Amino acid sequence: MKLILTAAVDNLGAAGDVVEVKDGYGRNFLVPRGFAIRWTRGGEKQIDGIKRSRDAREIRGLDHAQEVRTHLEGLTIELGVRAGETGKLFGAVTPSDVAGAIKKAGGPSVDKRSVEIKKPIKNLGSHTVGVKLHDAVTAHLQLAVVSA
Repeated sequence: MKLILTAAVDNLGAAGDVVEVKDGYGRNFLVPRGFAIRWTRGGEKQIDGIKRSRDAREIRGLDHAQEVRTHLEGLTIELGVRAGETGKLFGAVTPSDVAGAIKKAGGPSVDKRSVEIKKPIKNLGSHTVGVKLHDAVTAHLQLAVVSA
């Protein structure tokens, strides 16, 4: 099955790529979740629009990714959340929470899908969070989770 990716999919491709996948994977996973659309001749026009929007918000090369990494790692990122008296959070910190905290701290706009949280953050304190900027560049940030 030939598909056009509308979002980045690990081990498959980036938004705007035309990929060939097995029928079941495309029909049961990629298309229903909105990660891809079926390839048609008219879909070729959509590829240009997808690639233009991807280029506008994407990191431009390895050097630019390393510059953004040094900028991100120099930031002090603080996230205020609701917590109990013992320091346990009501819920957990999500990647979109981290992306919002980075933007609020004066950092660049980061896609929530590029934020990597190894273990769920459910306690107050300092935690390490990764942000994948490029295939070869990942920024490791210190996130201070404080009571709001």
